[in-house]
Amino acid sequence: MKSPIDVLRQYRPHNGTLHDAFQSRCEVRQDDVFLVLAQESLTWREFGARYERFANALSARGIGHGDRVAVMGPNDLVHLLALFALARLGAIMVPVNPEHRVRELNYALGHADVKGVIAHIDLLSLVEEATQDFTRRPWTLCWGQSDAFSQDSVMQAIEDVPAAIITDTVSASDTGVIIYTSGTTGFPKGVMHSQENLLLAGEANVARLHMQAEDRVMIILPFFHINALFYSLGGVLAAGASMIIEPRFSASRFWDVAATRRATIVNIIEAIGSILCVRDRTEYRADHCLRIAYGVRKKAATIFRNEFGISRLFSGFGMTEVPGVTCNPYDGPDKAGSMGIIGIHPDPGRPWAQCRIVDDDGNDVEAGQTGELWIKSPIVMQGYFRDPEQTEQAFEAGWFKTGDLVRRDADGFYFHISRKKDIIRRRGENIAAAEIEMVIAEHPNVFQVAALAVPSELGEDDIFVAVVARPASELTESDVAAWCTERLAAAKLPRYIVLLESLPLTPTHKIAKAVLRNDAQLRSQAVDLQR
Repeated sequence: MKSPIDVLRQYRPHNGTLHDAFQSRCEVRQDDVFLVLAQESLTWREFGARYERFANALSARGIGHGDRVAVMGPNDLVHLLALFALARLGAIMVPVNPEHRVRELNYALGHADVKGVIAHIDLLSLVEEATQDFTRRPWTLCWGQSDAFSQDSVMQAIEDVPAAIITDTVSASDTGVIIYTSGTTGFPKGVMHSQENLLLAGEANVARLHMQAEDRVMIILPFFHINALFYSLGGVLAAGASMIIEPRFSASRFWDVAATRRATIVNIIEAIGSILCVRDRTEYRADHCLRIAYGVRKKAATIFRNEFGISRLFSGFGMTEVPGVTCNPYDGPDKAGSMGIIGIHPDPGRPWAQCRIVDDDGNDVEAGQTGELWIKSPIVMQGYFRDPEQTEQAFEAGWFKTGDLVRRDADGFYFHISRKKDIIRRRGENIAAAEIEMVIAEHPNVFQVAALAVPSELGEDDIFVAVVARPASELTESDVAAWCTERLAAAKLPRYIVLLESLPLTPTHKIAKAVLRNDAQLRSQAVDLQR
């Protein structure tokens, strides 16, 4: 096994752009498999030629430096073609959650001011409805099979445009992606990352997991998350490895895909680990080749090691704004329940993240004490798109304020305590309570609403909402649930809904969520929508 730095040294240095980084690996790996899908596989050379042609097709549609194009659908080859083709032009990919409803999609596409939308064909009607009030409606390209539409497709665009030479006017600092993440104001924030940030995150993942060129990374997390893009894809690109792309996570197919496709690495979230642990063991295949699983938490670790035979388990801390900060060290120790230690880049000469734990006044606290985690990192976001105020508020003297309360022990291991911000963590997503409250409050019969996190049996959180109806109006839990279903993505739908006569208030007349959280009887009064 090569050391992380020797893995990178197999390839010539690159200039920090996605295209040049890809070319540096393709020069060595051109006839090796780059990606595997259900119906086809592509070598590095084949994929490179295809995204070059797609770049020309996008250029013909008026896409140039700094323009934004949204991509929306289940994981597909199209996400990667779009990412690399747009990066080739100095343009920006805006990956969008395919579970968004009209309201959410209208905001994301409008705020990003996208020139085009590349969507799965089943989502085209949703895109059309979400953009019908736009002054300048974006063009659309689709992928997938359907009898309902006759629409320009991605593959047609690639086939119809001849190969051409694209002038290299792209730099490492050019924004490559804008990923929308929940904000405490209720409106999602567009996190901007440069092309170089994605590459550096991938190189750090080589150090974190000791990735090799021979590795095959199974990608089951969605491409609209930092996780799949920066860790899995970024790591594959850095190591010159290959990837196996699944449309989405399927518990029933997980082990069969892993074994059949000979996957060696997989990246998951806590809820996936919990689900796999309770699945029928007839689905498990002992002939799998997985040697590493990232994202396995304390509760699932014993089963993953002893029953699933995966000895290398990793857990860490990162955010959309600042990915890949901490991880448990490759050769141990692995302190149960910790987020590990501060990560490193394969090149010891490259400085990496710095962390502080501070009190409410911004003063550093002693080891063992709890405070807010502040971070400096070479791959911190470039800022929130078109939101200088929120960008300024996110930093303090160059330190990014995470809003997470943590502690550090004497050995430098970090432990997550809770969130300082009003954010709910569900299915690997950060969900703003304010966004859920804003949507429910628009119901004509709702007077007050509070959304908060409650523990889930799968790990992370479930969503609990307490609602007060307007006087002399009729409102049921089913009414609230139906209202949310029409307007919120599935991950944001409340699990528990309770109707109350009033909500507790603070002396400044804000809803006292701490009182609601500490009311042990409240959940028993609520309707559980999963029953």
